[in-house]
Amino acid sequence: MPVSPAYAPDPRFFGLGEDYGDAVRAADFPQTTLRVRNDRAAAAVGLETLTDAEWIAHFGRFEPLPGQTGPIAMRYHGHQFRTYNPDLGDGRGFLAAQMRDDRGRLLDLGTKGSGQTPWSRSGDGRLTLKGGVREVLAAEMLEAQGVPTSRAFSLIETGENLERGDEPSPTRSSVLVRLSHSHIRFGTFQRAAYLARADMVEALIEHARSLYHPTVAAGDAPGFLRAVVEASARLTARWIAAGFVHGVLNTDNLNVTGESFDYGPWRFLPHYEPGFTAAYFDQTGLYAFARQPEAVFWALTQLGGALKTVAEAEPLTEALNSFGPAYIRELRTAFLARLGVQSLGEAADQRLLDTTLALLREGGEAVRWEPLFFDWFGGFASSARALQGPRGKLYQGETFDAFRFALFEHAPDRPERLEAPMFALAEPE
Repeated sequence: MPVSPAYAPDPRFFGLGEDYGDAVRAADFPQTTLRVRNDRAAAAVGLETLTDAEWIAHFGRFEPLPGQTGPIAMRYHGHQFRTYNPDLGDGRGFLAAQMRDDRGRLLDLGTKGSGQTPWSRSGDGRLTLKGGVREVLAAEMLEAQGVPTSRAFSLIETGENLERGDEPSPTRSSVLVRLSHSHIRFGTFQRAAYLARADMVEALIEHARSLYHPTVAAGDAPGFLRAVVEASARLTARWIAAGFVHGVLNTDNLNVTGESFDYGPWRFLPHYEPGFTAAYFDQTGLYAFARQPEAVFWALTQLGGALKTVAEAEPLTEALNSFGPAYIRELRTAFLARLGVQSLGEAADQRLLDTTLALLREGGEAVRWEPLFFDWFGGFASSARALQGPRGKLYQGETFDAFRFALFEHAPDRPERLEAPMFALAEPE
């Protein structure tokens, strides 16, 4: 197999032992048709030289990559809509491989739709092609907007007819491979605590700390929690700035590296709507757009609860309390990035954040989320483009005065980006 010399297998999770996962085999699919291969992501881990046939062999039939030990279905628990479920685990996916990227960071190749596992319960272990395409679209859009996210590595259609209650059936099947820094979830720690296995909690902390948060000292559970809190605050702020609604912020869908992953019923806001939900089954709006910071913080408190198995409550609480300030700080940074302008310091940055959010709230359906950031990207350097565009008359109203004044205080960040062809268009694509 012509892997690049840059390919560096390093299956670290597999070394934790049998308490954390189960060896599994992929389904034997009747058909394997390549639909998406992410060569940019593959180049980062030395797999871009694979032929399409080799790609299908490894990511459709799951023949092991060199230096890997075989698929493992990870064990974890989790709160699903705040109800604890001890019967979770990888039910239609597995950890297929781990390797170092071109910056020396450990990365996972994880699957979705690769067949049944001991944790499938009543599920068939499959993924619809529609669901796979939605995963690709979400990951690509969020990556483009600077949101920490897993990357859609591969999508292969698998030739089966699936029955689903939430889309027209029979529907086509697929298997997805995602590239992510970690698939260790909050629920991975919850399971260890549920089993009263302090040794497992300690092993997980050391494993995740050393690989993903190496600046934290060995044995420092509160320090590890604080690192996860800060990464999660950054992720949540980027979701909000992107107008993104994940939809299912259960503790088994949040990981210790602060990366967005497992895209199911996600949606993007058309305009500001705090109660906007992505999942049809979220009937109470628990995971609505504006409640996502609350949801992530609640999930972090469950992680903190699991860590009480090995640490005192007070320093863990202090670590959790860092979420609010970290989230606001990251939200300022995220909105500056979306508007393409430079920081002027905390006070001016906060003023711009406040006026932007006020505009989005008060503007209602007239102020569409994505067009606003597209039109005004670069601040005053884009004023002529914005005012002469299809929404120019809207922007000349008094409602926009405070926003424009706050925005124009900030110099454009890397204004050469405004030369990109997309900014010659009337609408974002």
